Amino acid sequence: MKNLFKGYSLAFIEKYPDCPEPLALRVYTSRLISADTRLVLHGGGNTSVKLSLKNIVGEEEEVIFVKGSGWDMAAIEPEGFTGLRLSPLRKLRSLDFLSDEEMDNFLKINRISAYSPDPSVEALLHAFLPHKYVDHTHADSILVLTNQKHGEDRAKEALGPEIAVIPYTRSGLPLARAVVEAYERNPETEGIVVMNHGIFTFAEDAESAYGKMIAYVSRADAYIEDRIKDKPLATSKVVPSPADSESALTRCAQFIRGICAQADVEGKPRRLHLNIRNTPDLVAASLSEEAPDICRSGVLTPDHAIRTKNAMAYIESVPESDDELKGVVNRAVETFAADYQKYFHKYAVGKGIDQSALNPAPVLFFVAGLGLMALGPTRKAARIAADIAEHTVWAKHRASAMGEYLPISDEHVFDMEYWPMQRKKLDRSESPPLKGQVALITGAGGAIGFGIAKQLLNAGAAVAISDFNKARLENVHTILTAEHDPDLVKPVIFDVTDYKAVERAFKEISLAFGGIDIVVPNAGTAYVAKLEDLEPEKLDQVIAVNLKGTFTVIKASIPIFRRQGTGGNIVVISTKNVFDPGACFGAYSASKAGAHQISKIAALELAELGVRVNMINPDAIFGDENVCSGLWELVGAERMKSRGLDPEGLQAYYCERSLLKQRVLAEHVGNAVVFFASDLTPTTGAALPVDGGNPAAFPR
Repeated sequence: MKNLFKGYSLAFIEKYPDCPEPLALRVYTSRLISADTRLVLHGGGNTSVKLSLKNIVGEEEEVIFVKGSGWDMAAIEPEGFTGLRLSPLRKLRSLDFLSDEEMDNFLKINRISAYSPDPSVEALLHAFLPHKYVDHTHADSILVLTNQKHGEDRAKEALGPEIAVIPYTRSGLPLARAVVEAYERNPETEGIVVMNHGIFTFAEDAESAYGKMIAYVSRADAYIEDRIKDKPLATSKVVPSPADSESALTRCAQFIRGICAQADVEGKPRRLHLNIRNTPDLVAASLSEEAPDICRSGVLTPDHAIRTKNAMAYIESVPESDDELKGVVNRAVETFAADYQKYFHKYAVGKGIDQSALNPAPVLFFVAGLGLMALGPTRKAARIAADIAEHTVWAKHRASAMGEYLPISDEHVFDMEYWPMQRKKLDRSESPPLKGQVALITGAGGAIGFGIAKQLLNAGAAVAISDFNKARLENVHTILTAEHDPDLVKPVIFDVTDYKAVERAFKEISLAFGGIDIVVPNAGTAYVAKLEDLEPEKLDQVIAVNLKGTFTVIKASIPIFRRQGTGGNIVVISTKNVFDPGACFGAYSASKAGAHQISKIAALELAELGVRVNMINPDAIFGDENVCSGLWELVGAERMKSRGLDPEGLQAYYCERSLLKQRVLAEHVGNAVVFFASDLTPTTGAALPVDGGNPAAFPR
């Protein structure tokens, strides 16, 4: 493991001109720690620094800045640390007992700023130690050493006499007292390992505290590699891998995502994102004899349980039949949920906890021949769970190769999983209406597609944007990712007239997100000509995109909706021309009318799956200088010429001819899509005009 400390540069000091230098340096080394995921993952671990500050009346006061609960050290800023008055915290050491409520209240009332985040649950530990800088990680290699039948002996042998090793103790006052007492028994101690938890290092300067962390974790790495060299990390078993692994992955992901969706109080499914990890090492591990034990043998450290639960579901085969695969996944989920309910009941009753169980479905799946799959209410949550699982598999293989892997007790895991102060780390922000949902928009390189994508992202959905025109799609992708999390926007190039290409794209989207919940067939084209001048091949081209393209996208979505079993929405972007066609626009109007009609048929046929199919009839959506309308690029010149208008005049003409005299924007169409996708009304087969009010185009 490489020491990344390169000195405290002037540039870093200048980055935080209003921040005390020791705290700025604390930010710097905290980021260095988090730069290596073998040390901490996603908000894990914590760091602190003690310094003297003047309070509001000018008195010098000893303050400790501790990492805020849930803050990820990889991107932490000074405001990610909570300043606490040190003297009152240290007085708590005299107590024999401190309830969670008392500790939470005491920490809050001793903040130097009411606006700072909740401090780490290990704030007292940092406060009790006398050192200026304290670092704490859940380093993989330390957990490989401690999660052994003879873990304490392994850790002492690997790390040497400068490191104290103590039993696992719950965070808060008990762990704080245990750590400081271990230090006081031997003040020459340079670090303390807590079994099944991690390692603390400390010093009077940031570079030394960080350097000790890297040095001792490196010792653990070297010790492990020396003990397992030439030993197989996994024992292969003869299990045939799926013939088409990509197809198996997508089908399995769709079933897992659908079966694990939990209904809310209104009975609506709360959909989940899914993250797939299928590196060669993980696929090999999923096929090993040890795979079931890896799934059953618990978390590396109880801190992980709030994100992953204490076990993974194991799927030992992926049948080619959808019915058989559904049965396999169902049984795995039901078995896991039953075991989880027993686990909850045992410890909740035993501890007198009056609390409902969390969703008992698995978060992690280990699938033979395919690798890992992780679920989460957000893309970030699924990715965090997958990262933890990947590190867990790595560590368990090495621990088993060294000796006998021994997890911490279920009781300790339960205490951490249901500890309110620990669960504060999780995202508690208000849920947008489409949280967890995945949408596909075709024709997303144009104005309407862009407006739909923007509004779906604003409503909380992840969005796959597709188009046949690469340049247009890249432009929209650039704009969207400048305003939204890039992880929520996936560009996919395909031709809606090619059914095989559509199927491949749907697989690609499912591999990225786990499935699809909202399908918006929007791709369209037009050709201006009177019927007597309309060449048959031009008619074929327009029909291929507008009618056949709508059909292929709807058809390719049906198996996904069927596997997920959570319903969904297809919102077809139709046109006012279905009800109010125009001369010289026969190819467009007729093909769109056909798409409109086939969408009604889809509404009839897909209702049994809980899939709603509705249409939106926009008119006069021009776009802007950033994203223009492909349709108006095709027909605008002819319309302006026939009316003697310039571009602004044409837009004003369409605005004035409507009842509401209001310009219709692409975002308005996006709002209509969000309305349908939010299931606010039990509606299917409907056509909603978004045209400013055009009596001739009223649905009838």
